[in-house]
Amino acid sequence: MAETYVSGVAGRYATALFELARDAGVIDAVKADLDRFGALIAESDDLKRLVRSPVFSAEEQEKAIVAILTKAGIGGLAGNFFKTVAANRRLFAVEAIMRGYDQLVAAEKGEVVAEVTVAQPLSETHAATLKQALDQMTGKHVKLAVVVDPALLGGLKVKLGSKLIDASLKTKLNSIRTAMKEVR
Repeated sequence: MAETYVSGVAGRYATALFELARDAGVIDAVKADLDRFGALIAESDDLKRLVRSPVFSAEEQEKAIVAILTKAGIGGLAGNFFKTVAANRRLFAVEAIMRGYDQLVAAEKGEVVAEVTVAQPLSETHAATLKQALDQMTGKHVKLAVVVDPALLGGLKVKLGSKLIDASLKTKLNSIRTAMKEVR
């Protein structure tokens, strides 16, 4: 595996899950289950609240997660992982854990993950153009992880490893505002 390091609590959980999945030969199956759970979080405000809120006890989180996993058909290693995360009161980090797992899978496959933040969803054409430009820039196969943040107003931010390219309208407007304050 390429040297990829994911830090913090999320990194430790992501690394442990990845190593278990690799040893069991189920990296892609676990990734599919994580992606399915991530889609559930994106679709449900109640699930977001359950995952992010410290108000719920470990027992309440674990009970809810078991019900959600059963309904979604997520079992095996990924199902046990989500139950463990809930039991350990680390559900708040599950989204970062899933991103860390994706990074480890990408490194294993020789891919690079670019975290792209946009103000509006990218069309297929724009996503393909951006991916092609990043492929050429890195010389590797780049996988886009797109997040929509309307606060950017326009443009985009691209995080590729430790590099951040910020071409958002919000940042440009803030730069102009700062420059105008200095002129006074």
